[in-house]
Amino acid sequence: MADLLPVDEALRRILANVDLLEPETVALADAGGRVLAADLHAQRQQPPFAASAMDGYAVRAADVASTPVRLKLVGQSAAGHAFQGSVDPGEAVRIFTGAPVPAGADSVVIQENTVPHGDEVEIVETIAFGRNIRAAGLDFNSGDVLLTAGRQLDPAALALAASADHPHLSVVRRPRVAILATGDELVSPGESYRPDQIIASNSYGLAEIVRNAGGIAIDLGIAEDRLEALSEALDRAIAAQADILVTLGGASVGDHDLVQPALAARGMALDFWKIALRPGKPLMFGHLQGMRILGLPGNPVSSLICAHIFLTPLIRTFMGLPHTPDLRAAVLGTDMPTNDQRQDYVRARIVSGPDGTLTATPFPLQDSSMLKFLADANGLIIREPHAPARAAGSACTILMLR
Repeated sequence: MADLLPVDEALRRILANVDLLEPETVALADAGGRVLAADLHAQRQQPPFAASAMDGYAVRAADVASTPVRLKLVGQSAAGHAFQGSVDPGEAVRIFTGAPVPAGADSVVIQENTVPHGDEVEIVETIAFGRNIRAAGLDFNSGDVLLTAGRQLDPAALALAASADHPHLSVVRRPRVAILATGDELVSPGESYRPDQIIASNSYGLAEIVRNAGGIAIDLGIAEDRLEALSEALDRAIAAQADILVTLGGASVGDHDLVQPALAARGMALDFWKIALRPGKPLMFGHLQGMRILGLPGNPVSSLICAHIFLTPLIRTFMGLPHTPDLRAAVLGTDMPTNDQRQDYVRARIVSGPDGTLTATPFPLQDSSMLKFLADANGLIIREPHAPARAAGSACTILMLR
């Protein structure tokens, strides 16, 4: 297996020369999780006026330099209902949090330090000039750069964009990922099937991985093991303007593995198709008409693990996002034998001990057709090529899945 490509080199080639996708404009309400395509400037200042930070009374600091003192109450200012007059010497305005500070006032006395007396209010504590007032533009001013291009829009960023009066945002287009299952043995869930057929499952898991990574999943269905059927499916991927075509199965070199020949006949430039990975050795990568082709193994576990390792980073790179896999230090929950020349991703159950130490216990069976153990696994133990045997309690690296 000297010709098998190392996992890190395979990932480097897959992510090489990926251009950021073009921008599109979406409604603010639909922008969650998207990536800003341009710097976001404030369209107004916030707050747009000097506002009270507390419930109390708007006064002139000079009038309350010595207390107690009584001031004439001339009105009130509430959020959305500003006092239209001004505060003259010896006067005060009842004010509420977020309300505009009326002209003439320069401070707000909190209500706990006052005693109302009908049309007057008694101030019992002195206050410094400007106290309890949020100045206009305290948060930001018109024209300020609030968010820079490349920022993924989390809840705080969305709220900031709304506060800056942006009903629409320019964001990076999401990658379109076409998913094609192949094989005469496959039928969709709920369809009638022969005794020699199985239910196609990979597409559903992959579509969710695509969505979680930020892409748009396009289901091309199931293609029979015929060059004509595969060519027709390829036409559908091109018509859908897919950025990535993911094929499932048929990428090896057996008599019924026709994905490579079908793609080659259409002009695919093959980069590689075998990597030093378990599960997932027969992984193919190439380019065709602007699409990146990622041929995943047909076995369900292999396809999903390969998608976590290779497809998720590719989708995020198209959007200009970094991809940092959730790698953590753990200890083995059981002995593990010597590894061979392939990098191994072993399904495991990860538990945290009282001291926070993670223990990773591999499942006893690791056959790449067995989905149940993958569904039960919340992490993968990563074993480097030629890793020596390790005893329970030894250090290991894990990739968390959930």
